[in-house]
Parts: sequence; C-alpha cells; structure tokens
Amino acid sequence: MRIDRFVALLATFCAAVFLSLVAQTAQAQQATAQSAPSGPTVAEGASSAYVLGRDDTIEVSLVGTGGFNARVRVQADGQIQLPLIGKVAAADRTTEEVADDIAKQLKDGGFFSNPIVSVEVVGYASRYVVVLGAVNSPGLVPINRPYHLSEILARVGGVRDGAADYVTVRSEKGDERRILVRDIATGGLEQDPLVAAGDKIYVPNAELFYIYGQVNSPGGYPVTSHMTARQAIASGGGLTESGTDHGLTVNRAGKKMKIELGDNILPGDVIYVKERLF
Repeated sequence: MRIDRFVALLATFCAAVFLSLVAQTAQAQQATAQSAPSGPTVAEGASSAYVLGRDDTIEVSLVGTGGFNARVRVQADGQIQLPLIGKVAAADRTTEEVADDIAKQLKDGGFFSNPIVSVEVVGYASRYVVVLGAVNSPGLVPINRPYHLSEILARVGGVRDGAADYVTVRSEKGDERRILVRDIATGGLEQDPLVAAGDKIYVPNAELFYIYGQVNSPGGYPVTSHMTARQAIASGGGLTESGTDHGLTVNRAGKKMKIELGDNILPGDVIYVKERLF
C-alpha cells in the first residue's frame, strides 16, 4: 500500500510539473505573438532579391528556434521538400517570396504561431552568365544578385591585350547590345548596364587595318570604333619627313578609292600614304 501511494504521489507531482511547463510555454508564445508583427515575417538576413531556379541549394530556418531547419535543393519540378509542410514551389520565385510562403504554411498548419523564416542561398547553380572571347578567364560566371557589366568583366580578369574596344551582350531573347569598353569604365549607369541570367557576353579580338607608304611605322593596327584616317596615320607613327596627308587612298574590299582625313576607317582597309612632290 505504501508503494502504491508513493507511485500515485509521484505521478501527481510529474503531472503538476508538466502542466506548469505547458503554461509557461503558452505564456511565452503569447508574449512573442503580441510583440512581433502580425503575419509572417522574413528575416532581415535573407537574400531576398535572388530568383531561385533548378538545382539551386537553399537553407531554410526559423529565427530563434532550432525546431525547423533544412538544407534542400530545388528539384526538376521547381519545388523543394520540407519537414512538416511537404512540397513548396521555389523555382522562378525570390527567396523572400519562398520564405513568406513557408511562414504562412507553418502558421496555417498550426505548427508555429508567428514564424520568422530565413531562406539563404548556399549553392548557386541555375543563374549565370557566359563570358567568351578576349578576356583573361572566359567561362560561366554565377550571379547571386544583379551585376553591372563592369563587375562581370572584373570577375573574369578584364579584357586581354589585342581585344576590340567594345563588348557585345546578347540576352536569351536574342537582343544584342554593343558597348564601348571605355564607356563601361568611365561612363554612367546607362553605359554600364545590369546583366541578367542567361546573357552571353563576348569580347572579340580587335580587327585590323593596314597602312603603308610614307609613315614611320607601317603595318597592321587595331581598328577602334569611329576611327578616322587621321587617327590611322597617328597609329602608324605619323608621317615621314617626305610624307603628305593629301591624296590618301585606301583599298577597301578590292576597290581603290580616295579618302579624306576625317573619313572613317573600316576593318581590312589598306591605306596608302603618298610622298609629297616638293
């Protein structure tokens, strides 16, 4: 009888302790709900601007609790699999939108009263640009946020010697822009545009023109954008003592023609500088 009474007293004590803990937990949750904003919230540290895609890896957690943490990969169907709530659409949505959806489902399911969800990208696989041509490190460049063209060129080590003075950027839709390197480096934001995932950036090798006759350094030289005959002569080391800039001729695509100092030079042009008569 004494043992039975002891067991009963012990059970009563344990029940009282359990009820006390439950009451304290409920009070803490109520205080948190009153002090926190109404509705789901995304943690400030979330990389909210990134748009998720297939094979990206994200880490999902609740701020202030260790009861809901997962590192998952975006599957081929564009969804992620999470504890408690199952599948959540992730592809083509920002991390902020996904965090907001997860928080709503956790709240609607009664799992947490007012969850603060953090979604951080830990593996970038779906969003990148392709950089090819006369750069020091061509290849795929993952992007985890909007990048300016100058930043992408810096990440591939810049353009090589002998590169053209312009860059072409081609979007997935086929739109193509040609931007001068000097404008990217020294111009405003309009000359240094943001690139998007799927863009192809190409830096061609410089095309050449040729100059001979009465110049100090005849030979082949890179053609720059809007280059004039006057600039071409300067590239060739300038006129010799017996040279003249009058009566310049150019062989262009097999046709010989006269040009003036202000005329533009095209790739493949062969310029001849005459000797002055006296």
